[in-house]
Amino acid sequence: MHKIKKFFQALLIILQKPFLLNEVIHSQNKYQKRVIEKYGLKDGLPTVDLLKLFPRFHETIEPVAFLEGGSMVTDIALIKSLAKKYAVENFLEIGTWRGESIANVASVVKNCYTVNLPDHDILELTEDADYVKSHRFFSNELPNVKHISANSLEFDFDSLNTKFDMIFIDGDHHYDSVKKDTETAFKIINPEKSIIVWHDCMRSPEFARWEVLLGILDGCPENKRQYLYHVSNTLCAVYMGKKIESDYMTPYRLPNKKFIVEIRAQEI
Repeated sequence: MHKIKKFFQALLIILQKPFLLNEVIHSQNKYQKRVIEKYGLKDGLPTVDLLKLFPRFHETIEPVAFLEGGSMVTDIALIKSLAKKYAVENFLEIGTWRGESIANVASVVKNCYTVNLPDHDILELTEDADYVKSHRFFSNELPNVKHISANSLEFDFDSLNTKFDMIFIDGDHHYDSVKKDTETAFKIINPEKSIIVWHDCMRSPEFARWEVLLGILDGCPENKRQYLYHVSNTLCAVYMGKKIESDYMTPYRLPNKKFIVEIRAQEI
């Protein structure tokens, strides 16, 4: 269902039944409590500074729509920069949306795959045909992007006969789906490169999204959890199969970097 429509529907319900807001807060507190009790991560994942990964961070993002439901520019820049730095050849994305992230990665990666619900399944969730048409808008015609219409929770990824150098998980953000997509990613990743990025493990660059985080932690093999990090200035978590210098984010910490943004718009 369209996110804007869902927002106003939720707002109307809460106005009619204010006690439901307590249920939402309780739900998030429940996931936070489980993360702390099970993993001791009261501050969420340790954070690796973006400039530790890329000391001379400089990236161009094209396309980006700046519309509802899109990723932060720094999120897209992160996955594109990782793909370039580690010479990724086979890239998998779970959750296509408008195709902004896969289109950016496709400019530097030879073979790209993206999995998203079939249009008829999406249409069953919403009456907005334009919402359905928005999917794959920027990626549909790219020759090195293979679009797979399937539910990632049911799709047989072994049928692709590929071990992926990098996987970007940005599908359904409910706990069960995140856990399942995470389990799948660790089964099909190339053990020699092994990069996994999860979108929306944070609700802002400084505060964890606890339901997603619990799904990541529970879906990650026990011996791999030590290599999970949040990347500063993004909503992303990352696994790279190695220890990286990090610390824990303190909310409202003074900035240690500035970004320089040049923005242009072109008609399409």
